[in-house]
Amino acid sequence: MDMHTVVVGTSGTTAQDVIAVARGNARVELSAAAVGALAAAREVIDALAAKPEPVYGVSTGFGALASRHISPELRAQLQRNIVRSHAAGMGPRVEREVVRALMFLRLKTVASGHTGVRPEIAQTMADVLNAGITPVVHEYGSLGCSGDLAPLSHCALTLMGEGDAEGPDGTVRPAGELLAAHGITPVELREKEGLALLNGTDGMLGMLVMAIADLQNLYTSADITAALSLEALLGTDKVLAPELHAIRPHPGQGASADNMLRVLAGSGLTGHHQDDAPRVQDAYSVRCAPQVNGAGRDTLAHARLVADRELAAAVDNPVVLSDGRVESNGNFHGAPVAYVLDFLAIVAADLGSITERRTDRLLDKNRSHGLPPFLADDAGVDSGLMIAQYTQAALVSEMKRLAVPASADSIPSSAMQEDHVSMGWSAARKLRTAVENLARIVAVELYAATRAIELRAAQGLTPAPASLAAVEALREAGVEGPGPDRFLSPDLAAADAFVRAGKLVAAVEPVTGQLA
Repeated sequence: MDMHTVVVGTSGTTAQDVIAVARGNARVELSAAAVGALAAAREVIDALAAKPEPVYGVSTGFGALASRHISPELRAQLQRNIVRSHAAGMGPRVEREVVRALMFLRLKTVASGHTGVRPEIAQTMADVLNAGITPVVHEYGSLGCSGDLAPLSHCALTLMGEGDAEGPDGTVRPAGELLAAHGITPVELREKEGLALLNGTDGMLGMLVMAIADLQNLYTSADITAALSLEALLGTDKVLAPELHAIRPHPGQGASADNMLRVLAGSGLTGHHQDDAPRVQDAYSVRCAPQVNGAGRDTLAHARLVADRELAAAVDNPVVLSDGRVESNGNFHGAPVAYVLDFLAIVAADLGSITERRTDRLLDKNRSHGLPPFLADDAGVDSGLMIAQYTQAALVSEMKRLAVPASADSIPSSAMQEDHVSMGWSAARKLRTAVENLARIVAVELYAATRAIELRAAQGLTPAPASLAAVEALREAGVEGPGPDRFLSPDLAAADAFVRAGKLVAAVEPVTGQLA
């Protein structure tokens, strides 16, 4: 196995594998053990299908229609029909990386040997991923219970050669044409297989895994920008002392304080105010940055624990157990994933809020301790970063709206058979927006703080080496700041791309050592 191939076995997968397939287009292979487990479980399903007694999902209808026994000659049609009828999504297309994560995670559960799907179905799923074919999946349709039914149904349609999909060239075409072009034979579903392709938390889990990875970068980046702002505001780094955080031993708080202290090492700005304009304490947005950022880090650690458990799970209904029993269950309910998706949106909103407050402080000449109004080159002739803060404030306001939990809602469906649902897909969709907005918010603080650091250097003060490394890397990446000879619109989109790509962390770590 090389670094570009992910082997799917019988016992779950890792977050790194999900991201490799979803974002890195890694190839997928089924292990020999997975193929064997698939074949063994299929034998159980075939035996049950041959019996006269009805078995849910094998020889019955679904949901509120589970009481109807389906005769053998109609079962293939039943499996096709459940896919077709459940492919009822609407709205904008879901991002390619989300669909690839969704498909890969469904394949992971199928390969566990607990679903009763034939090996050739699993192989076709792998073939579609490897061909770069991405089913068209829509924004709306999942309630996060009985799995992400509509999104997974649109993926299953592609396996059947129906519906629309995007080819590796980015063109949307009929799925049948794309399969034929890549030598892939459409599947013909048998007992239970249609149901098994639809019944999982794969969409919300895939989005959770990617959000955790993105937020890890953003929390480290936010520690760096908080340190830059503290320095530019001539704040004191004494509040970052390890002994202070040891007496309130939240791991995330200690990690954030340590990150900030590393960034500020060697600064000639911190504590400068003690000499000429004493302040007993810095403002909360400066002094309490480790407490807020750190609490978010601890929430992220909890979310990672939940994601790892779900990655180890085989979510389907009914499931084939190791002793040969086929049992109905409620493991498809998305509550565990939905709760942490909502929790992450809450802490992301608060991180955005405290970040904006530091930016506003940098721009206010009455609170910035000697910086020009709005960090303008010629205040009055130009407005500096005044409206950049407006943009940041608008993003923060939206973040607060996105923090309203989706998982607190439930709308019954399927004639009251599915009378409590998780809304986990909706929680995941709004978290994706929140993560995007948080990157933009952190980017605005970075833009303002590096501008302020440059101004402090022009005043004859000596910024920390890590701060200067951040300034230099930002400029080398083509992110332009205001200049003395011309007014430049704030280059916020470029700063956002710089943060989002992890370049801020990469710029300072050669000076600070690896940051948490």
